[in-house]
Amino acid sequence: MRYFLTVLLSVLSVGLQAQALQNYVETNTQLSALQGAWWGGYSAYADATNEEIFSVNADTRFAPASTLKLLTTAAALHALGPHHRFETKLYASALPDSHGTLTGNLIIRGGGDMTLGSRRVRGAQSYESVLKQWVNAIEKAGIKRIDGTIYADISLFEGPEIADKVNWENMGNYFAAPASALCFNDNLFEVHFKGELTGNKPTEIAALDPQIPGVEIQNFVITDAKSKKDNAYVYGAPDQYNLKIFGSIPTTLTGFTIRAAMPNPALFTVQALKQALTEKGISVSGTPQVLPQAPDYGLLEHLHTYQSPELKDIVVIVNKRSFNLYADMLLRHLALAQGKPGSISNGLDALREFLVENQIAGPTDTKIYDGSGLSRDNMITPRVLVNTLSFMASSPYFEYYYKSLATPDDRGDLLILRRFLKPKHQVEDVRIKGGTIDGVKAVAGYVHDKDGRLIAFAMIANNLVGRDEALWRAHEDIIKELLNLKR
Repeated sequence: MRYFLTVLLSVLSVGLQAQALQNYVETNTQLSALQGAWWGGYSAYADATNEEIFSVNADTRFAPASTLKLLTTAAALHALGPHHRFETKLYASALPDSHGTLTGNLIIRGGGDMTLGSRRVRGAQSYESVLKQWVNAIEKAGIKRIDGTIYADISLFEGPEIADKVNWENMGNYFAAPASALCFNDNLFEVHFKGELTGNKPTEIAALDPQIPGVEIQNFVITDAKSKKDNAYVYGAPDQYNLKIFGSIPTTLTGFTIRAAMPNPALFTVQALKQALTEKGISVSGTPQVLPQAPDYGLLEHLHTYQSPELKDIVVIVNKRSFNLYADMLLRHLALAQGKPGSISNGLDALREFLVENQIAGPTDTKIYDGSGLSRDNMITPRVLVNTLSFMASSPYFEYYYKSLATPDDRGDLLILRRFLKPKHQVEDVRIKGGTIDGVKAVAGYVHDKDGRLIAFAMIANNLVGRDEALWRAHEDIIKELLNLKR
């Protein structure tokens, strides 16, 4: 009898706290910033999703922005495993003759390594280092001259390089860089502007790094003495080498840098290798080209294999740094893991299967176009986000997933909780994934209550106008209330 009463009192206590928090959430989201907008949120204990804490429009579909990456990374960890590495291989069509002449071609076989030549991921190597490894392997094979060309095999992926519904304003910028079976340097290049101390003046481009052969830029960017933000946008589609840049950059003495998407990353890779070989005195007679169909590798000579860092380290960049390219590449790898061609559509099918098979989402709970959340037309419910977080809480890969999310004092993920619980940060008790695109602010993640129990939560606002920070503060206040729950 005493045990029954203890359990009953515990249940009543949880129920009273949940009702109080429900009221708090409903009151705390009556903001002027949300007039004419939509807001939804859901929270539940991660070890029992039916133990609801609060729910507002939990089953309404919202554009999730980058919180969608929580679904993509969860599916990738389960499909590939946290220790999976992606491989890029270098081949020659024959061995060189006694004079060191290769009468034939070099082929770089793209393995879908999104980190190739990137400095972002722990354990990855810069593109200069990768080029050096390839040159060393070619020299080790005795090749001193190439009567042929260098090919980039991109056959692992098929279909569009950029997902449907991506905004034209975003296309051409580094955060919407095209996916490729052969990525290089995060598929981006830097545009360096000369310094200018006066506002509302035309800018001048000083340099591109790396220099992309064939790229021509029309520059319409002006200086802005009142803003410290990068408000310049590059306009250009995949394979388009005539780019235009509009917008503004801050006034500076030393100059300012923005990042643009490479028009064709695979082609640049083989162009860069030819240049590196030329600098080492190894001539290449042919013009570098992209190869859409794979050759018979059983007939070729393998020269080198480059391995990426482990997936668990890549997922950190996807979630904590919200890097779109890596998320959209992982989406294609979901298809490859099922033995299907690495297309966006096949990746989306694989993601939907993951959600349905694990009872994370029903057939009408989501409408997804990419793996990153860049499309404004993506739609998922707050409950789906919480279901994903709860599913991963019991996953054998939870440690890697949890550590891939940002802490309140992390400098990644847009510093969404940058004022959180100051001056004391409860760093280990809160992990978040944020998301912002036009008209959208979203946050989802985990907190531990006062008893140490894990809570999953998601909060999304759509159709916002302006840049009112009050909503972020309201989200912070709700998270603080979750932290203070006690069973």
